Formats: sequence, structure tokens, C-alpha cells
Amino acid sequence: MNSTHTKYDVIITGGGLAGLTLALQLKQGHPDLRLLVLERRKGEAPIAAHKVGESTVELGSYYLREVLGLKAYLEEFELPKHGLRFFFKSNTKEDITSRVELGPRKWLPTPSHQVDRGTLENHLIQLIQSLGVEFLADAAVRDVEFGKDYHTLTFTQNKEEQKWQCRWIADATSRFSFLKRKLGFQKSMDHAVNAVWWRLKGVIDIDQWSEDEGWKHYLTSGLRYLSTVHFLDKGYWVWVIPLGTKNTSIGIVADPDIHPFETFDTYEKSLNWLKTNEPLLYEKLSAESENKLDFKILKHFAHDSARAYDGTDRWGVTGEAGAFLDPFYSPGTDLISISNTLLSDLILRDLKGEDVQLRAEIYEQTYLSLVKAWIPIYQNKYQLMGSSQIMVIKIMWDWAIYWAIPCLLFTNKGFTDLRVLQKLFSSKDSVGQKFGRLHEQMQKLFLDWLPLEKQVFSNRYIDPFDLELMRDFQLTIEEQFGDSLTDKVTKNLAILEKLAAEIFRHVSSEVHHTSPDLKVNPYTMDLNASEENPTEEDTFIAEREAAITKDVDTMWFYPKKEMA
Repeated sequence: MNSTHTKYDVIITGGGLAGLTLALQLKQGHPDLRLLVLERRKGEAPIAAHKVGESTVELGSYYLREVLGLKAYLEEFELPKHGLRFFFKSNTKEDITSRVELGPRKWLPTPSHQVDRGTLENHLIQLIQSLGVEFLADAAVRDVEFGKDYHTLTFTQNKEEQKWQCRWIADATSRFSFLKRKLGFQKSMDHAVNAVWWRLKGVIDIDQWSEDEGWKHYLTSGLRYLSTVHFLDKGYWVWVIPLGTKNTSIGIVADPDIHPFETFDTYEKSLNWLKTNEPLLYEKLSAESENKLDFKILKHFAHDSARAYDGTDRWGVTGEAGAFLDPFYSPGTDLISISNTLLSDLILRDLKGEDVQLRAEIYEQTYLSLVKAWIPIYQNKYQLMGSSQIMVIKIMWDWAIYWAIPCLLFTNKGFTDLRVLQKLFSSKDSVGQKFGRLHEQMQKLFLDWLPLEKQVFSNRYIDPFDLELMRDFQLTIEEQFGDSLTDKVTKNLAILEKLAAEIFRHVSSEVHHTSPDLKVNPYTMDLNASEENPTEEDTFIAEREAAITKDVDTMWFYPKKEMA
């Protein structure tokens, strides 16, 4: 077994992306740490579609590049990513140029990557082993007995049972969720969406799907190919992701109430489903069938967790062993980044002799609250995917809040700063609590808008950097604010309040013909009422700002109404 110990500071169960990056983060923080990773898989990670999606976004990329120091590896062996790109419903899907397209024209200042998970995970195994981490393959965890000073972990390797000890156990067993099952903190998530995905050998370049020179030159040649591409219509989206191995990942993700899983749960059915719902995609991909490398399915993939960390019994969960939301915005690596950072901080503090019980409780609430706040982004939102106007504004809103708050907190180490967490989340009127309420109110607005939105739009290109506030949020993601971090977050919330109010004015003016100068409280706005009626206890009105009005106009497809 090539083991030098049977007693460890930390044993990580699960050697996928979450477990391997946690091992690297811990070892970088404590080079002398006695650390073991147990992985059920018998050999190397397959260079295959064994995970849901391969796309990273800003927060997760920052973690991989800057926190873990993987920048050189990613730039040499994985593809750079030109942001998320969306093609919305049109009446002529056979012509890609007819679809409303949302995506950046130029490189975003904060880098991200298209990652082949097998390649990355195998690199991480070699890297942590070079740092002294022990990695055992074909090792399946069976049980753990918690002790005062050390836990006793039972696992099998090569069918032989072993009992080894550790001070901390970190569960990264993905959907097997070892500790969640052991301790009974499973929690369902009301988001029953299904996915299938496969890889094709070779490059699929959507820039070659039209000879229209104007469409081709909306952005530099090659940048569409490097995007994480989404094709959307009611109840579903389809991804096209290039990989550094010169292969291409294809996935279908759909709401079963609109697209029953049995209509696309095999490769042959998936092609027939594409023929009906995405005919151009079918035309381009069906010819590549002989190059199919693999095919995977996953039903009802979203799940929650009632717990995350325990500073007294010294355990934690990370990655999909905790919660998993939805791959639409590629948040998987983000959640790994945040949960690993919180868990590694607890472990390293404990090993230095610090009492981490209270900190663990705060971190757990922070992580679970973040998951709770992100659920409404996806929940019941697949029914919106057939509306270009709603989805363009929703995507911009979702990006804005993500760049303005979670990304900024992560890059500035705010999630492990108790003073920052106290200022932002300790009371009902704190910035973090208000942010959650504002975000929930906006997600409700999108659903209320749907029955009133009927028009299909075509032939438009929207770049997030056409909006001043989006440029500002993106450009400050990695800026270090030090003691003024909470002030910056407070300022960003004020911008988001004005943005929410301005979006509501535009929507209400279009569907209810209300005044473009409508006074709006973004925390109580209701599209089912024609006018705002704030109570005496809650009279906050978001001020109008010309620059934000201009930004919303940029996203607005209907004819502009006169603004006072």
C-alpha cells in the first residue's frame, strides 16, 4: 500500500477535484501535515466526461490560479475560456445568426478556463504526491468512529479491510456523500432537473456554422469557439464546451415537467431530441456520431445539505458531498473553492491549537446561507428559458450580483474574516441580509414577468461589457480592498438596488404602462400591482441614476419609452 503511517492529521475521503484541491490547499498551508487521500477509483482519472461540465468561472478560476498556484499549468495544458455565451430562442433556429446572442466580444479581464477534469485531476494527484501527500486508489471508505483525539476510519483496499486514524476527516466522496449518510444530514433540493452529456472526438467550432460575414465579425475569430456555449429554449439548455484535448463536450440539461427525461436519456434519443428542439445543432453533431467517445446521464442532480462543518467532532464536507446546484452558470468549482477554503482554515487553525468550535458554526452558516441564496437562481427558472428578453436581463442580474458580492468577498479573503462576516451578516438590516432579500425579490420578478412576456426577438448581440456597471464589477473582482472591503460591498449593494429598481420600471412600464419615473422600493416591488405602495415602516425608494438607466436600455429589446 506504500503507506508510511496509520495515523494522520487529516484523511480526505474522495480523490476527485474537491478532495485533491483541498489536499493541495492544506499542504500548502501546513507542509508538515500528515495527510491521506482515499479514492475508490482503481486507476487514473479517465480523460472522459465523468463529471457534469468542464467550465470554470471567475471565483473558481481565481481559486485554482491564485490560491492554489495552478496558473502555469492551466495556461499550458487547459484551454482559456472566453466567458459564457448564450443563444436564445428564435423562430428560425436553423439559422444561428437569427438568434439573440449574449456574450463578451473581447477577453474578460478576469481569466477562466475550459477544463478537462481527467487531465486536471491526474495532474493534481502527481502534484500532491510530490508534496508528501499519500494517495491510495481502490480505497472505499466504509465507516468512521469518532473519538476525542482521533477518529478511526474503516476502509477497504484491494478487498482488504483497514482501520486507520485521523484527527480530522474531510468528506469529498461526491454524490456518495459518506458523512451525510453516516450522520443523517441529507437535505433535498426542490429543483428536479436532469442531464445527459457526451464527448466527441475533435473540434466543434460554431463560428463555422454560418457564412454571414457580419455575424462572424461581431467578435474576433476563434473567441466563440473558446466560449462555454449555451443554446436555450423553454425548459432546457444545451452546452457546447471545447476541451484542451481537442475534443468537445456536449450536454443537454432539461426540466422534466417540460422535457421528460425518457425523451433524451440515451445517445440515440438525444440526437432525436436535438433534431426536434435544436435542428442546427442536430445537423452539425449527428454527422460526428462515429466520433462519440462516451455518454453519461444524471437524474435529479441538485441536492442540498443540512450541515457542512463540525469544529468539535472535527469533520467537514466539500464539493458534491455537500451541495450541488445546477451547471448553468458553472458554479461547481465555485462551491468547491469556498467550502475548501472554509474547511482548510478550520483544520489548520485547530492543528495550531485554536478552539474552532464557534468559528465552525459561523462558517457553516455562511456556506449554507450562500447555497440557500443561490438556489432561487435556478429554481423554477427553466420555464423562463424560452424568453430572450427575460433571460438576457436575468443573466445580467445574476452576473452582476455574483461579481459584486461573492467574487469580491472570496478574492479579498472575506469568507474567513469574522469581522467582515459579522458586519455583513449579523443583523436583519446588515448588507449581506439585505442582499439576500433583494436577490430573492428579483428572482420573483422574473417569474411574475413570464406570463406577460410573449414576443420572440431575433438578430441582436448583447455584450455584458456594453454596460458600465458590469464593466466596473468585473474589473474590481481581484482588486484588494483591505479594511475598506465592507464599504465596497455596501457600495455595490447600493448599485444593485438601483439596478433592480430600474429593471422594474422598464418591465412595469412595458406591461402595465406605468410611468417610466415610477417610484420603486426594490425590496417590496410587485409586478402584480400597477403602482408601488410603500408602508410607513418601509419607505426606501431607490434613486434613479442616468448611467444605470442607460445600462438597462442597452439590455431592453422593446422600443424605449420617454424617460423624464
